[in-house]
Amino acid sequence: MSDNTTDRFLGYLNWLFNPFHGLQTTEVYDLIGTSSLTEHALYLNLGYWRDADTIDEASEDLALLVAKKGGMAPCDTVLDCGYGFGDQDILWMRTMKPEKIIGLNITSSQVERARMNVADAGLWKSVDLREGSATEMPIENESIDLVVSVESAFHYRTREDFFREAFRVLRPGGRLVTADILPTENSDNLFRRMEQWLSWNLVAGKFNIPHENYYLTPSYSNKLSNAGFINIDVTSIRDDVYKPLHEYLSGNRTFVGKLHPLAKILAQLTLNRSAQSVYCGLDYILSYSEKP
Repeated sequence: MSDNTTDRFLGYLNWLFNPFHGLQTTEVYDLIGTSSLTEHALYLNLGYWRDADTIDEASEDLALLVAKKGGMAPCDTVLDCGYGFGDQDILWMRTMKPEKIIGLNITSSQVERARMNVADAGLWKSVDLREGSATEMPIENESIDLVVSVESAFHYRTREDFFREAFRVLRPGGRLVTADILPTENSDNLFRRMEQWLSWNLVAGKFNIPHENYYLTPSYSNKLSNAGFINIDVTSIRDDVYKPLHEYLSGNRTFVGKLHPLAKILAQLTLNRSAQSVYCGLDYILSYSEKP
């Protein structure tokens, strides 16, 4: 193997199977690279499966669910925090047609690829994808109508800092919408609680979720309120995410072939277990709030 291949192999080995080692968020996504589950884009979200039959449809449906929840409109300046490879921004610009989308992302490799995707789509004038942090936004006060974060706020150190920054950059009447992952409430059953602990900590450890972000839906709402937001709505949509995703991937394992050999092992082990067991420690919420 070449030095680069060897380094990547050892990086995967350490990340997947060393319980005492985690990676920084940028390192995780550099390692994953373009290993997306989707066939026709590079979405990295888990999808919203209520009316979807494929991972591509589910990924787009989740992006559209977030946009519609936030009332994304042609007059809006939108701030997308954690935009991945830019596919959702292209989708929103073509379907919801906001005036402008600004993106912030801290993973340089994704920023580069996302900018290429936007340019190829002919949208570079209206989609401005930047390298920057959602917890220290290089954005002017009260300059944004809608802030969105699709499956990235759990990474932020901390999510509360993100809420405060979102409040700062939003205009009065502006909206914040997140699709986010939280732990589930502990079961009364001891063995179930152990299963929940394992489920959550496997994900939280490998995807660099800070301990400060380990809290349930009521705390999520309280932290939004403490940041100054009103008209807060935090709803679990986990039943339309985890189980149907697991069923789809279990029945169609062609995606496994796109994974790194070590990742294939973990994927096969996961798919051979029930969705109820694999995801028992994970909630999935859609949140909406407004700046007065």
